[in-house]
Amino acid sequence: MELTFIGIDPNTDTDQSPTVWVDEIAEDLIFQSYVGDEETVASCAKTHIPGHTQGCPEGEGIYRVPFRMIPLIREACDVAERAHRRRLDEGGQDVGRAS
Repeated sequence: MELTFIGIDPNTDTDQSPTVWVDEIAEDLIFQSYVGDEETVASCAKTHIPGHTQGCPEGEGIYRVPFRMIPLIREACDVAERAHRRRLDEGGQDVGRAS
């Protein structure tokens, strides 16, 4: 797998590094960030989404992404969208998949 590095939290120090990449083949955003603490995970677990079980399914996680990364996340979205459009322009199917 080859990922496109978008950026790192501009206020990061050497021990912490919230980061965002794009997988242009899968058209996914990849995040490295702070794992949600128990209180955050519990708060998220309270959310009822019709048709879904409550809580965080195995294989998924709750992460906090610093607001300072919003411009990087927007850029990552643009990169993923351009990859999607490129694939469609090359005759690929719009599978609209969710990871």
